[in-house]
Amino acid sequence: MTMSERPEARTRQGDVRGVAHGPGAAFLGIPYAEPPIGALRFAAPEPPRPWSGVREATAYGPTPLRTDLGDTTLIPEPAVSGADTLSVNVFTPSPDPGARLPVWVWIHGGGYTTGSPASPWYDGSSFARDGVVTVTLSYRLGFDGFGWIEGAPQNRGVRDWVAALEWVRENIASFGGDPARVTIAGQSAGGGAVLTLLGMPSAQHLFQQVWCSSGALADIPEERSRATAARLAGELGVAPDRDGFRSVTEERILEAQVRAPRARGIRRLALARELLRDGSGYGPVVDGDLIRRPTPASLAAGVGADKPLVLGANDDEFTMITTGAAKKLRFVPARPALRLLGLGRSQTSAYLDANRDVHRRGTAALLGRYLTDRIFRAPTAAVAQARDEAPSGRGERAATWLYRFTWRSPTHGIALHCLDVPFLFDVLEAPRVDEIAGSSPPRALADAVHRAAVAFLTTGAPGWSPAPEGPAGPARIFDADPAAATVMHDAYASTAALVPVSGTASGGA
Repeated sequence: MTMSERPEARTRQGDVRGVAHGPGAAFLGIPYAEPPIGALRFAAPEPPRPWSGVREATAYGPTPLRTDLGDTTLIPEPAVSGADTLSVNVFTPSPDPGARLPVWVWIHGGGYTTGSPASPWYDGSSFARDGVVTVTLSYRLGFDGFGWIEGAPQNRGVRDWVAALEWVRENIASFGGDPARVTIAGQSAGGGAVLTLLGMPSAQHLFQQVWCSSGALADIPEERSRATAARLAGELGVAPDRDGFRSVTEERILEAQVRAPRARGIRRLALARELLRDGSGYGPVVDGDLIRRPTPASLAAGVGADKPLVLGANDDEFTMITTGAAKKLRFVPARPALRLLGLGRSQTSAYLDANRDVHRRGTAALLGRYLTDRIFRAPTAAVAQARDEAPSGRGERAATWLYRFTWRSPTHGIALHCLDVPFLFDVLEAPRVDEIAGSSPPRALADAVHRAAVAFLTTGAPGWSPAPEGPAGPARIFDADPAAATVMHDAYASTAALVPVSGTASGGA
Protein backbone atom coordinates (compact mmCIF):
# COMPACT_ATOMS: atom_id res chain seq x y z
CA MET A 1 0.00 0.00 0.00
CA THR A 2 1.48 3.38 -1.04
CA MET A 3 1.91 5.73 1.91
CA SER A 4 0.06 9.03 1.58
CA GLU A 5 1.45 12.22 3.10
CA ARG A 6 -1.91 12.56 4.82
CA PRO A 7 -2.93 8.96 5.58
CA GLU A 8 -6.40 8.28 6.90
CA ALA A 9 -7.93 5.51 9.00
CA ARG A 10 -11.39 4.73 10.28
CA THR A 11 -12.29 4.23 13.93
CA ARG A 12 -15.65 3.37 15.44
CA GLN A 13 -16.09 7.00 16.43
CA GLY A 14 -15.09 8.47 13.06
CA ASP A 15 -12.30 8.92 10.56
CA VAL A 16 -8.88 10.29 11.52
CA ARG A 17 -6.14 11.86 9.43
CA GLY A 18 -2.53 11.31 10.44
CA VAL A 19 0.83 12.22 8.99
CA ALA A 20 3.60 10.39 7.19
CA HIS A 21 6.21 9.63 9.83
CA GLY A 22 9.55 7.88 9.38
CA PRO A 23 9.03 4.59 7.57
CA GLY A 24 5.27 4.71 8.04
CA ALA A 25 2.53 6.89 9.50
CA ALA A 26 1.61 8.38 12.84
CA PHE A 27 -1.88 9.08 14.15
CA LEU A 28 -1.62 11.17 17.30
CA GLY A 29 -4.01 12.25 20.02
CA ILE A 30 -6.94 9.98 19.15
CA PRO A 31 -9.39 9.99 22.09
CA TYR A 32 -10.24 6.62 23.59
CA ALA A 33 -12.48 8.21 26.25
CA GLU A 34 -14.33 11.43 26.95
CA PRO A 35 -12.39 14.18 28.76
CA PRO A 36 -12.47 13.42 32.53
CA ILE A 37 -13.84 16.85 33.45
CA GLY A 38 -17.10 18.25 34.76
CA ALA A 39 -19.53 15.47 35.60
CA LEU A 40 -16.92 12.91 34.48
CA ARG A 41 -14.24 14.11 36.90
CA PHE A 42 -13.22 11.14 39.10
CA ALA A 43 -15.54 8.91 37.03
CA ALA A 44 -14.74 5.73 35.15
CA PRO A 45 -13.71 6.44 31.54
CA GLU A 46 -16.60 6.93 29.16
CA PRO A 47 -16.33 5.98 25.45
CA PRO A 48 -15.70 9.00 23.24
CA ARG A 49 -18.60 10.49 21.34
CA PRO A 50 -18.58 10.00 17.56
CA TRP A 51 -17.53 12.90 15.33
CA SER A 52 -18.43 13.84 11.80
CA GLY A 53 -15.95 14.47 9.02
CA VAL A 54 -12.26 13.64 9.38
CA ARG A 55 -10.56 14.40 12.69
CA GLU A 56 -6.99 15.68 12.52
CA ALA A 57 -4.59 13.34 14.35
CA THR A 58 -1.30 15.05 13.61
CA ALA A 59 -0.23 16.27 17.08
CA TYR A 60 -0.03 14.73 20.52
CA GLY A 61 -3.14 15.27 22.59
CA PRO A 62 -3.30 16.94 26.00
CA THR A 63 -1.47 15.00 28.71
CA PRO A 64 -2.51 14.24 32.29
CA LEU A 65 0.97 15.55 33.14
CA ARG A 66 0.20 19.24 33.58
CA THR A 67 3.66 20.73 34.09
CA ASP A 68 6.62 20.23 31.79
CA LEU A 69 9.36 18.97 34.09
CA GLY A 70 12.18 20.05 31.77
CA ASP A 71 15.46 18.25 32.32
CA THR A 72 14.66 17.14 35.87
CA THR A 73 13.56 13.68 34.75
CA LEU A 74 15.65 10.95 33.18
CA ILE A 75 13.22 10.54 30.28
CA PRO A 76 11.91 13.67 28.47
CA GLU A 77 8.32 14.17 29.57
CA PRO A 78 6.54 16.86 27.53
CA ALA A 79 3.34 18.27 29.00
CA VAL A 80 0.56 19.27 26.60
CA SER A 81 -2.24 21.48 27.94
CA GLY A 82 -5.90 20.80 27.36
CA ALA A 83 -8.85 18.84 28.72
CA ASP A 84 -9.00 15.87 26.31
CA THR A 85 -6.32 13.95 28.21
CA LEU A 86 -7.33 10.34 27.51
CA SER A 87 -5.92 9.48 24.10
CA VAL A 88 -3.77 7.06 22.14
CA ASN A 89 -1.02 7.55 19.59
CA VAL A 90 -0.54 5.00 16.81
CA PHE A 91 2.64 4.47 14.79
CA THR A 92 2.16 2.07 11.90
CA PRO A 93 4.07 0.84 8.84
CA SER A 94 0.86 1.40 6.89
CA PRO A 95 -2.82 1.83 7.84
CA ASP A 96 -3.77 -1.21 5.79
CA PRO A 97 -6.74 -3.05 7.36
CA GLY A 98 -5.55 -6.27 5.80
CA ALA A 99 -1.99 -6.19 7.17
CA ARG A 100 -2.70 -7.90 10.52
CA LEU A 101 0.63 -6.88 12.05
CA PRO A 102 1.68 -7.47 15.67
CA VAL A 103 0.85 -4.65 18.09
CA TRP A 104 3.08 -3.16 20.83
CA VAL A 105 1.00 -1.22 23.38
CA TRP A 106 3.29 0.89 25.58
CA ILE A 107 2.33 2.23 29.03
CA HIS A 108 4.71 4.94 30.20
CA GLY A 109 6.34 5.12 33.61
CA GLY A 110 6.68 8.00 36.04
CA GLY A 111 5.89 6.60 39.46
CA TYR A 112 2.15 6.72 38.66
CA THR A 113 2.34 10.50 39.21
CA THR A 114 4.29 11.81 36.19
CA GLY A 115 5.27 10.66 32.72
CA SER A 116 4.07 11.49 29.24
CA PRO A 117 3.09 9.41 26.20
CA ALA A 118 4.40 12.28 24.06
CA SER A 119 8.02 11.52 24.97
CA PRO A 120 10.30 11.30 21.91
CA TRP A 121 11.77 8.16 23.48
CA TYR A 122 8.47 6.37 22.80
CA ASP A 123 8.46 7.12 19.08
CA GLY A 124 7.34 3.95 17.31
CA SER A 125 9.26 4.53 14.05
CA SER A 126 11.80 1.75 14.61
CA PHE A 127 9.03 -0.72 15.40
CA ALA A 128 7.17 0.42 12.26
CA ARG A 129 10.37 -0.17 10.26
CA ASP A 130 10.32 -3.73 11.59
CA GLY A 131 6.67 -4.44 10.79
CA VAL A 132 5.09 -3.66 14.17
CA VAL A 133 2.25 -1.28 15.05
CA THR A 134 2.97 0.75 18.20
CA VAL A 135 0.34 2.31 20.46
CA THR A 136 1.21 4.66 23.32
CA LEU A 137 -1.49 5.78 25.72
CA SER A 138 -2.18 8.38 28.39
CA TYR A 139 -3.86 7.71 31.71
CA ARG A 140 -4.85 9.72 34.76
CA LEU A 141 -1.99 10.23 37.18
CA GLY A 142 -1.52 10.76 40.91
CA PHE A 143 -4.61 11.35 43.00
CA ASP A 144 -6.87 11.81 39.97
CA GLY A 145 -5.96 8.35 38.73
CA PHE A 146 -5.30 6.38 41.89
CA GLY A 147 -6.43 8.29 45.00
CA TRP A 148 -9.16 6.77 47.15
CA ILE A 149 -12.41 8.73 46.82
CA GLU A 150 -15.60 7.70 48.57
CA GLY A 151 -18.48 7.67 46.12
CA ALA A 152 -16.24 7.32 43.06
CA PRO A 153 -14.88 4.26 41.26
CA GLN A 154 -11.42 3.38 42.56
CA ASN A 155 -8.38 2.67 40.38
CA ARG A 156 -9.44 5.14 37.72
CA GLY A 157 -5.98 5.03 36.14
CA VAL A 158 -6.23 1.25 35.83
CA ARG A 159 -9.66 1.64 34.28
CA ASP A 160 -8.06 4.03 31.78
CA TRP A 161 -5.56 1.32 30.78
CA VAL A 162 -8.42 -1.10 30.26
CA ALA A 163 -10.43 1.42 28.24
CA ALA A 164 -7.42 2.14 26.01
CA LEU A 165 -6.92 -1.59 25.43
CA GLU A 166 -10.61 -1.91 24.58
CA TRP A 167 -10.07 0.84 22.00
CA VAL A 168 -7.13 -1.12 20.58
CA ARG A 169 -9.19 -4.29 20.34
CA GLU A 170 -11.97 -2.47 18.50
CA ASN A 171 -9.94 -0.23 16.20
CA ILE A 172 -6.36 -1.34 15.67
CA ALA A 173 -7.15 -3.41 12.57
CA SER A 174 -7.87 -0.14 10.74
CA PHE A 175 -4.26 0.91 11.40
CA GLY A 176 -2.74 -2.35 10.15
CA GLY A 177 -2.66 -4.12 13.51
CA ASP A 178 -3.99 -7.50 14.57
CA PRO A 179 -6.18 -7.36 17.72
CA ALA A 180 -5.30 -11.02 18.30
CA ARG A 181 -1.55 -10.23 18.47
CA VAL A 182 -1.36 -7.54 21.15
CA THR A 183 1.64 -7.30 23.49
CA ILE A 184 1.31 -4.91 26.40
CA ALA A 185 4.60 -3.40 27.53
CA GLY A 186 5.90 -0.78 29.93
CA GLN A 187 8.82 0.41 32.01
CA SER A 188 9.01 1.34 35.70
CA ALA A 189 5.45 2.24 36.76
CA GLY A 190 4.45 1.21 33.22
CA GLY A 191 6.07 -2.16 33.87
CA GLY A 192 4.09 -2.37 37.09
CA ALA A 193 1.00 -1.49 35.07
CA VAL A 194 1.38 -4.39 32.66
CA LEU A 195 2.01 -6.81 35.53
CA THR A 196 -1.10 -5.48 37.25
CA LEU A 197 -3.09 -6.11 34.07
CA LEU A 198 -1.54 -9.58 33.76
CA GLY A 199 -2.86 -10.36 37.25
CA MET A 200 -6.40 -9.06 36.57
CA PRO A 201 -8.88 -11.74 35.47
CA SER A 202 -11.11 -9.07 33.89
CA ALA A 203 -8.33 -7.89 31.54
CA GLN A 204 -7.21 -11.22 30.12
CA HIS A 205 -9.14 -10.89 26.85
CA LEU A 206 -7.37 -7.65 25.91
CA PHE A 207 -3.83 -8.88 25.20
CA GLN A 208 -1.85 -11.99 24.37
CA GLN A 209 1.70 -11.26 25.62
CA VAL A 210 3.54 -9.06 28.14
CA TRP A 211 6.93 -7.31 28.15
CA CYS A 212 7.89 -5.78 31.51
CA SER A 213 10.97 -3.56 31.88
CA SER A 214 11.96 -2.60 35.43
CA GLY A 215 8.45 -3.23 36.67
CA ALA A 216 7.54 -1.29 39.84
CA LEU A 217 4.42 -2.78 41.36
CA ALA A 218 2.27 -0.71 43.71
CA ASP A 219 -0.45 -3.04 45.07
CA ILE A 220 -1.28 -0.40 47.67
CA PRO A 221 -3.45 -1.74 50.51
CA GLU A 222 -6.89 -0.16 50.77
CA GLU A 223 -6.32 1.15 54.29
CA ARG A 224 -3.14 2.97 53.22
CA SER A 225 -4.89 4.50 50.22
CA ARG A 226 -7.76 5.66 52.43
CA ALA A 227 -5.31 7.21 54.90
CA THR A 228 -3.48 9.06 52.12
CA ALA A 229 -6.78 10.45 50.83
CA ALA A 230 -7.82 11.52 54.31
CA ARG A 231 -4.54 13.42 54.79
CA LEU A 232 -4.96 15.13 51.42
CA ALA A 233 -8.55 16.06 52.22
CA GLY A 234 -7.38 17.52 55.53
CA GLU A 235 -4.77 19.67 53.78
CA LEU A 236 -7.40 20.91 51.34
CA GLY A 237 -10.07 21.41 54.01
CA VAL A 238 -12.67 19.23 52.28
CA ALA A 239 -14.50 15.98 52.93
CA PRO A 240 -12.66 12.88 51.61
CA ASP A 241 -15.43 12.07 49.14
CA ARG A 242 -16.27 12.84 45.53
CA ASP A 243 -18.17 16.05 46.28
CA GLY A 244 -15.39 17.27 48.54
CA PHE A 245 -12.58 16.72 46.06
CA ARG A 246 -14.64 18.05 43.16
CA SER A 247 -15.05 21.30 45.07
CA VAL A 248 -11.36 22.13 44.61
CA THR A 249 -9.46 22.67 41.40
CA GLU A 250 -7.14 20.18 39.78
CA GLU A 251 -4.28 22.61 40.36
CA ARG A 252 -4.85 22.68 44.13
CA ILE A 253 -4.90 18.89 44.31
CA LEU A 254 -1.72 18.67 42.26
CA GLU A 255 0.01 21.12 44.58
CA ALA A 256 -1.15 19.29 47.69
CA GLN A 257 -0.28 15.78 46.51
CA VAL A 258 3.35 16.56 45.72
CA ARG A 259 5.82 15.03 48.16
CA ALA A 260 9.26 15.73 46.75
CA PRO A 261 11.63 16.51 49.60
CA ARG A 262 15.13 17.35 48.49
CA ALA A 263 17.86 15.61 50.42
CA ARG A 264 21.61 15.84 50.42
CA GLY A 265 24.36 13.86 52.03
CA ILE A 266 23.43 11.44 54.77
CA ARG A 267 19.81 12.68 54.77
CA ARG A 268 19.41 10.59 51.62
CA LEU A 269 19.42 7.45 53.77
CA ALA A 270 16.39 8.66 55.68
CA LEU A 271 14.68 9.62 52.42
CA ALA A 272 15.42 6.17 50.99
CA ARG A 273 13.98 4.55 54.10
CA GLU A 274 10.79 6.58 53.71
CA LEU A 275 10.60 5.49 50.07
CA LEU A 276 10.84 1.82 51.03
CA ARG A 277 8.43 2.12 53.93
CA ASP A 278 5.71 4.32 52.46
CA GLY A 279 6.04 3.97 48.70
CA SER A 280 5.02 6.75 46.35
CA GLY A 281 1.54 7.12 47.83
CA TYR A 282 -0.25 6.56 44.52
CA GLY A 283 -0.66 3.59 42.24
CA PRO A 284 -3.00 0.62 41.74
CA VAL A 285 -4.89 -0.16 44.94
CA VAL A 286 -6.04 -3.58 46.11
CA ASP A 287 -9.63 -2.38 46.31
CA GLY A 288 -11.38 -5.75 46.55
CA ASP A 289 -13.25 -5.04 43.33
CA LEU A 290 -11.19 -4.36 40.22
CA ILE A 291 -7.99 -5.58 41.91
CA ARG A 292 -8.86 -8.24 44.45
CA ARG A 293 -5.40 -9.23 45.67
CA PRO A 294 -1.76 -8.23 45.23
CA THR A 295 -0.40 -9.02 41.78
CA PRO A 296 2.15 -11.70 42.84
CA ALA A 297 -0.66 -13.56 44.64
CA SER A 298 -2.82 -13.42 41.50
CA LEU A 299 0.02 -14.72 39.36
CA ALA A 300 0.75 -17.50 41.86
CA ALA A 301 -2.91 -18.47 41.66
CA GLY A 302 -2.55 -18.92 37.90
CA VAL A 303 -4.05 -15.69 36.56
CA GLY A 304 -2.32 -14.85 33.28
CA ALA A 305 -0.47 -18.18 33.25
CA ASP A 306 -1.31 -18.61 29.57
CA LYS A 307 0.35 -15.31 28.58
CA PRO A 308 4.04 -15.35 27.52
CA LEU A 309 6.04 -12.91 29.64
CA VAL A 310 9.44 -11.23 29.24
CA LEU A 311 10.68 -9.34 32.28
CA GLY A 312 13.89 -7.95 33.66
CA ALA A 313 15.58 -5.00 35.31
CA ASN A 314 18.69 -2.86 35.19
CA ASP A 315 21.45 -3.62 37.66
CA ASP A 316 21.51 -0.25 39.42
CA GLU A 317 18.11 1.32 38.88
CA PHE A 318 18.16 3.54 41.97
CA THR A 319 21.84 3.74 42.83
CA MET A 320 21.64 7.33 41.60
CA ILE A 321 19.85 8.14 44.88
CA THR A 322 22.91 7.24 46.95
CA THR A 323 25.81 8.15 44.65
CA GLY A 324 25.42 11.83 45.52
CA ALA A 325 26.29 10.97 49.10
CA ALA A 326 29.19 8.64 48.24
CA LYS A 327 31.84 10.74 49.99
CA LYS A 328 29.96 10.84 53.29
CA LEU A 329 28.72 7.28 53.04
CA ARG A 330 32.24 5.93 52.72
CA PHE A 331 32.58 6.53 56.46
CA VAL A 332 29.33 4.65 57.19
CA PRO A 333 29.67 0.85 57.67
CA ALA A 334 27.42 -1.08 55.35
CA ARG A 335 25.82 -3.28 58.00
CA PRO A 336 24.21 -0.53 60.13
CA ALA A 337 23.27 1.37 56.97
CA LEU A 338 21.34 -1.64 55.67
CA ARG A 339 19.71 -2.04 59.06
CA LEU A 340 18.67 1.61 58.94
CA LEU A 341 16.94 0.89 55.63
CA GLY A 342 14.92 -1.83 57.31
CA LEU A 343 16.84 -5.02 56.58
CA GLY A 344 16.77 -7.59 59.38
CA ARG A 345 19.91 -8.82 61.13
CA SER A 346 20.08 -12.26 59.51
CA GLN A 347 19.01 -10.84 56.15
CA THR A 348 21.79 -8.27 56.35
CA SER A 349 24.46 -10.95 56.70
CA ALA A 350 23.01 -12.99 53.86
CA TYR A 351 22.67 -9.93 51.64
CA LEU A 352 26.26 -8.83 52.27
CA ASP A 353 27.51 -12.32 51.45
CA ALA A 354 25.55 -12.36 48.19
CA ASN A 355 26.69 -8.89 47.12
CA ARG A 356 30.38 -8.80 47.94
CA ASP A 357 31.25 -7.54 44.47
CA VAL A 358 28.98 -4.52 44.86
CA HIS A 359 30.13 -3.91 48.44
CA ARG A 360 33.68 -3.56 47.17
CA ARG A 361 32.52 -0.48 45.23
CA GLY A 362 31.61 1.23 48.50
CA THR A 363 28.65 1.72 50.83
CA ALA A 364 26.87 4.08 48.44
CA ALA A 365 26.96 1.48 45.65
CA LEU A 366 25.75 -1.25 48.01
CA LEU A 367 22.85 0.80 49.32
CA GLY A 368 21.89 1.80 45.80
CA ARG A 369 21.85 -1.85 44.80
CA TYR A 370 19.72 -2.64 47.85
CA LEU A 371 17.15 -0.01 46.86
CA THR A 372 17.21 -1.40 43.33
CA ASP A 373 16.74 -4.93 44.60
CA ARG A 374 13.89 -4.08 46.94
CA ILE A 375 11.93 -2.06 44.39
CA PHE A 376 12.79 -3.78 41.10
CA ARG A 377 15.05 -6.84 41.03
CA ALA A 378 13.65 -8.89 43.92
CA PRO A 379 10.05 -8.37 42.73
CA THR A 380 11.18 -9.40 39.23
CA ALA A 381 12.51 -12.66 40.66
CA ALA A 382 9.35 -13.06 42.75
CA VAL A 383 7.11 -12.70 39.68
CA ALA A 384 9.15 -15.33 37.85
CA GLN A 385 8.87 -17.60 40.88
CA ALA A 386 5.13 -17.05 41.17
CA ARG A 387 4.68 -17.89 37.49
CA ASP A 388 6.74 -21.05 37.92
CA GLU A 389 4.70 -22.23 40.90
CA ALA A 390 1.28 -21.28 39.49
CA PRO A 391 -1.15 -24.09 38.71
CA SER A 392 -1.50 -24.51 34.98
CA GLY A 393 -5.20 -25.37 35.23
CA ARG A 394 -6.82 -26.53 32.04
CA GLY A 395 -4.75 -24.36 29.75
CA GLU A 396 -1.12 -24.63 28.79
CA ARG A 397 1.30 -22.63 30.93
CA ALA A 398 3.14 -20.03 28.85
CA ALA A 399 6.86 -19.38 29.10
CA THR A 400 8.62 -16.71 31.15
CA TRP A 401 11.87 -15.17 29.91
CA LEU A 402 14.24 -13.22 32.16
CA TYR A 403 16.89 -10.66 31.29
CA ARG A 404 19.30 -8.30 33.04
CA PHE A 405 20.45 -4.99 31.58
CA THR A 406 24.01 -4.60 32.90
CA TRP A 407 25.63 -2.06 30.55
CA ARG A 408 26.94 0.89 32.55
CA SER A 409 26.27 4.40 31.35
CA PRO A 410 29.50 6.30 30.61
CA THR A 411 27.91 9.45 32.04
CA HIS A 412 26.68 7.89 35.29
CA GLY A 413 28.93 4.85 35.72
CA ILE A 414 26.02 2.51 36.47
CA ALA A 415 23.21 0.65 34.71
CA LEU A 416 20.72 3.16 36.02
CA HIS A 417 16.96 3.51 35.82
CA CYS A 418 15.56 4.26 32.32
CA LEU A 419 18.91 3.60 30.62
CA ASP A 420 17.46 0.68 28.66
CA VAL A 421 14.50 2.57 27.17
CA PRO A 422 16.22 4.27 24.19
CA PHE A 423 17.86 0.93 23.37
CA LEU A 424 14.53 -0.89 23.53
CA PHE A 425 12.86 1.64 21.21
CA ASP A 426 16.03 2.04 19.11
CA VAL A 427 15.94 5.83 19.37
CA LEU A 428 19.56 6.56 20.22
CA GLU A 429 19.40 9.87 18.34
CA ALA A 430 16.43 11.16 20.34
CA PRO A 431 16.75 14.28 22.53
CA ARG A 432 18.66 13.86 25.80
CA VAL A 433 19.71 10.26 25.19
CA ASP A 434 23.30 11.47 25.37
CA GLU A 435 22.71 12.67 28.93
CA ILE A 436 21.99 9.16 30.12
CA ALA A 437 23.87 7.00 27.59
CA GLY A 438 26.79 9.17 26.51
CA SER A 439 27.64 10.68 23.15
CA SER A 440 28.27 7.31 21.47
CA PRO A 441 25.85 4.73 22.87
CA PRO A 442 26.60 1.26 21.49
CA ARG A 443 24.53 0.68 18.37
CA ALA A 444 25.00 -3.08 18.68
CA LEU A 445 23.33 -3.05 22.09
CA ALA A 446 20.31 -1.20 20.71
CA ASP A 447 20.13 -3.71 17.88
CA ALA A 448 20.18 -6.58 20.37
CA VAL A 449 17.56 -5.24 22.78
CA HIS A 450 15.22 -3.95 20.10
CA ARG A 451 15.63 -7.12 18.03
CA ALA A 452 14.65 -9.21 21.07
CA ALA A 453 11.43 -7.22 21.46
CA VAL A 454 10.61 -7.51 17.75
CA ALA A 455 11.28 -11.24 17.85
CA PHE A 456 8.95 -11.61 20.82
CA LEU A 457 6.26 -9.61 19.05
CA THR A 458 6.50 -11.49 15.78
CA THR A 459 7.38 -15.04 16.84
CA GLY A 460 6.37 -15.26 20.51
CA ALA A 461 9.96 -15.79 21.73
CA PRO A 462 12.67 -13.14 22.36
CA GLY A 463 15.62 -15.26 21.24
CA TRP A 464 16.93 -17.00 24.34
CA SER A 465 15.76 -19.91 26.48
CA PRO A 466 12.87 -19.39 28.89
CA ALA A 467 13.27 -19.83 32.64
CA PRO A 468 11.34 -22.99 33.56
CA GLU A 469 12.82 -22.97 37.07
CA GLY A 470 11.65 -19.47 37.88
CA PRO A 471 14.47 -17.04 38.74
CA ALA A 472 16.99 -19.90 38.89
CA GLY A 473 16.61 -20.41 35.14
CA PRO A 474 18.57 -18.71 32.35
CA ALA A 475 18.50 -14.94 31.85
CA ARG A 476 19.77 -12.94 28.91
CA ILE A 477 22.48 -10.44 29.86
CA PHE A 478 22.41 -7.22 27.83
CA ASP A 479 25.84 -5.59 28.07
CA ALA A 480 28.39 -3.72 25.97
CA ASP A 481 29.15 -6.76 23.80
CA PRO A 482 25.73 -8.12 22.87
CA ALA A 483 27.31 -10.28 20.18
CA ALA A 484 28.42 -12.56 23.01
CA ALA A 485 24.73 -13.26 23.72
CA THR A 486 25.60 -14.06 27.32
CA VAL A 487 23.09 -16.16 29.22
CA MET A 488 23.41 -16.52 33.00
CA HIS A 489 21.61 -18.98 35.24
CA ASP A 490 20.31 -17.69 38.58
CA ALA A 491 20.97 -14.13 37.44
CA TYR A 492 18.96 -12.71 40.34
CA ALA A 493 20.54 -14.87 43.05
CA SER A 494 21.89 -11.82 44.87
CA THR A 495 18.30 -10.84 45.75
CA ALA A 496 17.48 -14.15 47.45
CA ALA A 497 17.98 -12.71 50.94
CA LEU A 498 15.17 -10.21 50.38
CA VAL A 499 11.46 -10.80 50.79
CA PRO A 500 9.69 -8.61 48.22
CA VAL A 501 7.41 -6.18 49.98
CA SER A 502 4.01 -5.67 48.34
CA GLY A 503 3.16 -2.02 47.94
CA THR A 504 6.70 -0.61 47.93
CA ALA A 505 7.40 2.50 45.97
CA SER A 506 7.13 2.65 42.26
CA GLY A 507 9.97 3.80 40.15
CA GLY A 508 10.92 7.02 38.54
CA ALA A 509 10.46 8.36 35.10
